[in-house]
Amino acid sequence: MKNTLTLTVLLLAANAALADDAAVRQCRTLPDATSRLACYDAMPLGQGRTAAAPAAAAVSAPATPAAAAAQAQAGFGRETIARKAEAEITAIDSTVEGDFAGWGPNTRFKLANGQVWRIVDGSAADLAPARNQKVRIERNRFGTMFLSVAGSNHSAKVRRVE
Repeated sequence: MKNTLTLTVLLLAANAALADDAAVRQCRTLPDATSRLACYDAMPLGQGRTAAAPAAAAVSAPATPAAAAAQAQAGFGRETIARKAEAEITAIDSTVEGDFAGWGPNTRFKLANGQVWRIVDGSAADLAPARNQKVRIERNRFGTMFLSVAGSNHSAKVRRVE
């Protein structure tokens, strides 16, 4: 009796887990996370049922690739832990507003794009003073963000605070 009950539960769970492989592959190709989620929600669960109404697939996406890129850059560094693995943008290039001569532990930087970042690794660097210094913030494969200064081999671990 116990084995029959276990088998029945497993068969019911498998029915809900079965999805059309072609539909899954199609959803994986969508670049926008909102559209991708709507695609997964609209997939059949089996026996003609869907997770959400078909209208959910019509979620608005950015109208142009430029708008999508701007939206991705605005959210750079604000991803949740679950979204880090699927984040589409891996680096941004900007300038530090105003005068710049290096950093110390917990130094905050305001970039020309309005983002504010903070040094989190306790490092320090004394650089030649520059105005509106070009910098690059890049995510490594583990999701850690690093700031590097153009024309220098100095870098620091950073975290976005605003």
